[in-house]
Amino acid sequence: MKSELLTAYFQEAASWDADRVAQANRATSRAWRAAAAGWVCATACAVALAVLMPLKRVEPFVVRVDNSTGIVDVVPVYSGEAGMQQTVTRYFLSHYVSVCERFNFATAESDYEECGAFHAAQRNQAWYALWNPNNPASPLNVHKDGSTVRAQVISVSFFQRASGVTDLAQVRYLTAERSGTGADERITHWIATIQYAYTQPSHDPKVRRWNPLGFKVVELTAEPEILAPSSDQAARTG
Repeated sequence: MKSELLTAYFQEAASWDADRVAQANRATSRAWRAAAAGWVCATACAVALAVLMPLKRVEPFVVRVDNSTGIVDVVPVYSGEAGMQQTVTRYFLSHYVSVCERFNFATAESDYEECGAFHAAQRNQAWYALWNPNNPASPLNVHKDGSTVRAQVISVSFFQRASGVTDLAQVRYLTAERSGTGADERITHWIATIQYAYTQPSHDPKVRRWNPLGFKVVELTAEPEILAPSSDQAARTG
């Protein structure tokens, strides 16, 4: 009788131990599955970030406040494709003529490089040929006596082609040449017909400093302007 009770007790104890071992195995299995799921999620997140990283970029923006109305807006970023307002184009044309039609030995090299930053390929070749020291008409030869020239823009007018394209402008300006002896300025009036375009801005920091919007002078033709005599002059000659 005692042996039967002992046998039953040991069997019950063994089943209890077996249940505890099975429970521990199940807990361990669940833990490993949870850990594996966590690693899978972490790996998926890392892959997603790596895929999305090239799409992330920082774009600076400028907030503009209207002085008269107080309206606040964000200035759009220019990418070299949108049309430019005439005010911006007028500035570039005026700046280009003022710099490229003047001459002073102190700033000649810098002016030559700055004007090149605004030139299309064809215009740049003509610019190089003009400034070539072998050219007798080169400003380097014409003004080697120390004379200087300043340019002053008078007006800028825009023209629209029959196709609707607006890429032509006429710039009226004067040049004032002063000889090296310090004599009075000799003033002449000019009309420049300029074909221009906006292209992708240069990646060269030096060029971008002068020309951040990719403005290009495609072709330029300058002619002397014949001014009508003033009423005082007409009275004197009459």
